[in-house]
Amino acid sequence: MNKLLPMGSLPTYDLENGDIILKTIPILKPQKSTTSSTDYSGDIRFWILRTFLANVQGVLFGTKLSVLLPAIPLAFVAQCYDVGGPWVFALSLIGLSPLAERVSFLTEQIACFTGPTVGGLLNATCGNATELIIALFALHQRKIDVLKFSLLGSIISNLLLVLGSSLFCGGISNLNKSQTFNRKHVDPNSSLLVLGLLCQILPLLFRYGVNEPAELASISVLNLSRASSIVLLLAYSACLFFQLKNHLTEEESNNDVREEEEEAVIGFYSAFIWLVAMTAIIAVLSESVVDTIEVASDTWGISVSFISIILLPIVGNAAEHAGSIIFAYKNKLDISLGVAVGSASQISTFLLPLCVIVAWIMGIPLSLDFGVVETGCLAFSILLTVLALQDGSSHYLKGLMLVLAYVVIGACFFVQNVPTDQLNGNDLGIVLSSSKIGSSSS
Repeated sequence: MNKLLPMGSLPTYDLENGDIILKTIPILKPQKSTTSSTDYSGDIRFWILRTFLANVQGVLFGTKLSVLLPAIPLAFVAQCYDVGGPWVFALSLIGLSPLAERVSFLTEQIACFTGPTVGGLLNATCGNATELIIALFALHQRKIDVLKFSLLGSIISNLLLVLGSSLFCGGISNLNKSQTFNRKHVDPNSSLLVLGLLCQILPLLFRYGVNEPAELASISVLNLSRASSIVLLLAYSACLFFQLKNHLTEEESNNDVREEEEEAVIGFYSAFIWLVAMTAIIAVLSESVVDTIEVASDTWGISVSFISIILLPIVGNAAEHAGSIIFAYKNKLDISLGVAVGSASQISTFLLPLCVIVAWIMGIPLSLDFGVVETGCLAFSILLTVLALQDGSSHYLKGLMLVLAYVVIGACFFVQNVPTDQLNGNDLGIVLSSSKIGSSSS
């Protein structure tokens, strides 16, 4: 019954059929139907209530992940009645998955009204809103390792699990077809990933390669990380401008672009209100996740590093994971790569350095030194991804290798058991007070 229209400048996906479409819902002019029992708008007289119900139908029930929405009120109930930290953690984690997908959907709706430039900036800010909010709450509670593990796991998950499973499923479903993609769309993100890796390796090498007292070396690493974070933010801004500029150029040269492609499902103010409300709910659930992660780790006998690096990213990237696989299945690798590699580069060169700058403002010693094991896993993840995408073609074997690499990394962090009392310590494993850092930096 609903008419399907393309999104326009910023692609979105439908989990049911994998096309870049939007399901339009009649809001201002509802269709009169006497045969459909599911058309709630026709029986409602008041326009405001009719619009609200149409928005609820489009926003809350516009994805298959809506079946997970009951976990949100259950998480609040579990927290109010103090049924146990592990239950609060599990329900909050499950509830974050549909909210993360809906926030991405709402940013795309707003982009239909603001244009590609402002929409791109908004998507850069809200595209990984769940990861950013979790990181900020972990930073506020001085859980530095939880912050680092969650962002590191999001990068590795997007590069190996999301991209690998997409290439594998796409290769299996298109055995008789040649799967190719445009390398011009991948190269900027690959360059950002390599630059981010350089900025994360240098503090590690500096800490182990410079003959300085431990405290002075840590302060130097901290200052190097802050300077590198500023460089990464500049690099990400330049890359975003480059991609948007090229996108506008391609649109101007395409005579088949129609104005009707800019239509959205809901209005601008409705999308903005829904975005604010869902971001607030994500903030509450993220705080519950950060508060109860250590209790869940002790109860389940699973290390905090495994929960932060493996479980959190899998839940947070559930919608992106499903969309990327569907696009690859439909032989639309350019979009699939944009979802996986683009999200990884955004976290590496935008969210992570942003957290370092925020920690700097708060007087918290947060560096880009992830540690030997963590940095090694990240380096090989980026290396395998770049090698898999270097020739502009894909097959199922490449995807299988990436997924197997993710399994090995997951096993590595599963057997790694860091004591809980060490996770709440300061960065770099050295006690650094804010006053001492400030005096040394000046």
